Amino acid sequence: MKDHEVAVFGGGCFWCVEAIFQNLRGVTSVTPGYAGGFTENPTYAQVSTGETGHAEVARIEFDPGAIFYEDLLEVFFELHNPTTKNRQGADIGSQYRSIVLYTNEDQREKAEKYIHKLERDKIYASPIVTEIKKLDNFYSAENYHQNYYEAHKDAPYCQFIISPKLKKLRQKFAKLVKDQ
Repeated sequence: MKDHEVAVFGGGCFWCVEAIFQNLRGVTSVTPGYAGGFTENPTYAQVSTGETGHAEVARIEFDPGAIFYEDLLEVFFELHNPTTKNRQGADIGSQYRSIVLYTNEDQREKAEKYIHKLERDKIYASPIVTEIKKLDNFYSAENYHQNYYEAHKDAPYCQFIISPKLKKLRQKFAKLVKDQ
């Protein structure tokens, strides 16, 4: 088995996605960035216009011997709303869309099966609009976006948006969370 794999998810603001996945055991690194679009080497200002095709995403490096891709999918779908097109809460635009960028065919199949299961079990009242797309390029976000929650825990956005998600993560996925 490989030592590490990479998963890439976009579920709204990448600060939230980064903070969530940094707290999971088996995750060795999380990098916020941009993917899924057509502009090469985009900046935050460019992606924020919604005209680059990119979504704000997090690149998650993980040890598949310690956490499964399916676990990452479960956390991802539980901690964002996959039924709102180009929106997560107050964040509106295609850069905030729900997206799974797979790095191999196994991940694509698992993501499709997981969405099918959620739909079959009627977990959400509205249809799931999560895009599933092959990862072509990933561009790291600017340095000031890295470890944003850790560096700005007292900021209003972190307190009102990210902290409640982390509380839900600890409650619902205690077995997956790193020892605090």
